[in-house]
Amino acid sequence: MDVNQTKQEHLLALKVMRLTKPTLFTNLPVTCEERDLPGDLFGQLMRQDPSTIKGAETLMLGEMLTLPQNFGNIFLGETFSSYISVHNDSTQIVKEILVKADLQTSSQRLNLSTSNSAVAELKPECCIDDVIHHEVKEIGTHILVCAVSYTTQLGEKLYFRKFFKFQVLKPLDVKTKFYNAETDEVFLEAQIQNITTSPMFMEKVSLEPTIMYNVTELNTVASGDDGESTFGKMSYLQPMDTRQYLYCLKPKAEYAEKAGVIKGVTMIGKLDIVWRTNLGEKGRLQTSQLQRMAPGYGDIRLSLEIIPDTVNLEEPFDIVCKITNCSERTMDLVVEMCNTRSIHWCGISGRQLGKLSPGGSLLVPLTIFSSVQGLQSISGLRLTDTFLKRTYEYDDIAQVCVICPYTSNEC
Repeated sequence: MDVNQTKQEHLLALKVMRLTKPTLFTNLPVTCEERDLPGDLFGQLMRQDPSTIKGAETLMLGEMLTLPQNFGNIFLGETFSSYISVHNDSTQIVKEILVKADLQTSSQRLNLSTSNSAVAELKPECCIDDVIHHEVKEIGTHILVCAVSYTTQLGEKLYFRKFFKFQVLKPLDVKTKFYNAETDEVFLEAQIQNITTSPMFMEKVSLEPTIMYNVTELNTVASGDDGESTFGKMSYLQPMDTRQYLYCLKPKAEYAEKAGVIKGVTMIGKLDIVWRTNLGEKGRLQTSQLQRMAPGYGDIRLSLEIIPDTVNLEEPFDIVCKITNCSERTMDLVVEMCNTRSIHWCGISGRQLGKLSPGGSLLVPLTIFSSVQGLQSISGLRLTDTFLKRTYEYDDIAQVCVICPYTSNEC
């Protein structure tokens, strides 16, 4: 849509055209059986049609290209390109021509002109051409404002503007989910849906973590030396199709050792998505910082650092517990071990562990055995802070598979 600022006749004419790549020409093949009345007439017409592929005339896709017939859709992350031409339609020489192109969005106004200097003069039937580019980073209504000012031979200064309004649409629907592991690892699942009307080639989908984390992509299957994508060699995303990407984030050593650092809402990183549409048009979308609510561990966090996967029935085995002080005060800890129906602790209960400063941690080796076969839950551990006389009980710390060494029965 364009609107002239004034109704007077100007010596210059302004034309603005969007630059887009052409599309492949498609036709509608019409066929019939040879015994039908037209016989081979339709086949002859398709073979004579220059837009069809020789030997494959019944395919809708042809070898010719079609120039854009309308403004088309503009999607977030794509590059908007436009051709601006100012032509002197008069018989006079026009001087001091200044062409300015601004893009007005809902939040800002951007100058897209490649040059802000005026052209000295423009002879009759000559023109000034310019090509502007802009990577679209906002959705919603955009207005391209093209302004032209010039001076006539009589010294009169004239000015006019044209407005071109268009909508920027959302190409992808991105949803994220976080899963907390028993360790400090965090798993991120990103669901990406193509909500356009044309297929996309997903060139790159990566997670750029913050300074606190290291990331591992889990979107390949090990095959020889090189991993193969779980989506196959041709990474196409059809309209309205959804694809899941998985990433594993692990805190860096300097942050993992400080349990009090990773608390509350933390920044995980940003998803960087690059795709290509018809004829290789490139688009890029980067999400805002993804936020995750870190799990609350209370004052003390207890985790298992070493535990065997399978143990023998009624045979002692060793585990190593890691105790971390997540509070802001020093604790004086005592560990107590309470037997359950299947789990029996070895050693002295009520052992002093000593003082533990805020953010500090210590490793406690323990020995237990199970009197019941199957998948058993390790429970019955109790920690007491003697300073505040506060007790913390831990059940279902981990699970272990108990087998009988004299039979083949396993859990």
